[in-house]
Amino acid sequence: MTRGLEKKSMYIEQTSETVENGPSKNFDDDGRVKRTGTLVTASAHIITAVIGSGVLSLSWAIAQLGWVAGPAVLMAFSLITYFTSTLLADSYRSDHGTRNYTYMDVVRSHLGGFKVQLCGLAQYGNLIGVTIGYTITASISMVAVDRSNCFHKHGHQAKCSISNYPFMIIFAAIQIILSQIPNFHELSWLSIVAAVMSFAYSSIGLGLSIAKVAGGGHARTSLTGVTVGVDVSGSEKVWRSFQAIGDIAFAYAYSTVLIEIQDTLKSPPPENKGTLHLGTKLPGNFLTGFGFYEPFWLIDFANVCIAIHLIGAYQVFAQPIFSFVERLGSQKWPENKFITTEHAINVPLCGTWYINLFRLCIFP
Repeated sequence: MTRGLEKKSMYIEQTSETVENGPSKNFDDDGRVKRTGTLVTASAHIITAVIGSGVLSLSWAIAQLGWVAGPAVLMAFSLITYFTSTLLADSYRSDHGTRNYTYMDVVRSHLGGFKVQLCGLAQYGNLIGVTIGYTITASISMVAVDRSNCFHKHGHQAKCSISNYPFMIIFAAIQIILSQIPNFHELSWLSIVAAVMSFAYSSIGLGLSIAKVAGGGHARTSLTGVTVGVDVSGSEKVWRSFQAIGDIAFAYAYSTVLIEIQDTLKSPPPENKGTLHLGTKLPGNFLTGFGFYEPFWLIDFANVCIAIHLIGAYQVFAQPIFSFVERLGSQKWPENKFITTEHAINVPLCGTWYINLFRLCIFP
């Protein structure tokens, strides 16, 4: 059973009249619905964004760079991300107390001019790239479950060729449903589930690495990474090193959505208050590249955790894109019912779900 409901998105500015018509306890100082985020939900968002698919390739990246440059690059990007995050957190409110809801609002408030368009292009280009990467990685993890079962049944030398495309379609279908989550403020439950999944597959990967090392066998390592003339040519060493640096940088991509995460916190917001090395012969993704085959059920479980985690992580990075498009639409056609009307659907055992036709047609 569905019914049309005049319900404004949190992305659409609320007027003073809107605030006056409802109890003040239901609204924050900016006229928007009162924020309910806590330290737990904000941490879940951040963990979901940080422990993403980038973590899966860190062992390969360290293998390319070696024990000296690898940890040094890892630490350098950690410091850069910390410094950037501190600046962004302090910029959530402007000097006159106005909230900045998005990264773009921060740039507009403190820099202005052409820098707004430039930083917006960089942010949304990055977010789109991350969501595409998550779609591909999730489908690879789903395929890995099928391949793992195939290898277990027919042997490790069997040709288990499985297409990624059906799994990409499945992932996209799930995202179409989840894209109906109206805004970042109602995403906390999904981020908590994704954060638990990320801890699960990271712990499994760590345990398998320890078991691999404890099992003995020769694994050649180097302080400088893969060796020119032995493992790779000189040009391959250069390109692999740059790719490894890019993989490490990709693992620290969450600062582009930090303002959106901070905007979910209760008012007033709190403003300013390891991998074991298995040698140089590592797959790009040590859980899907079959650095391990057994126990196959544990590998399957880890890959399922990755897929579930990426479902949530996709939404964390996609919601700012959705809000940007929805805000543009509401500003251009403020009275258009197609954009502003929420259709309430009573789902048995799940309560009421709100479907917006505009979001349904353009997202993801």
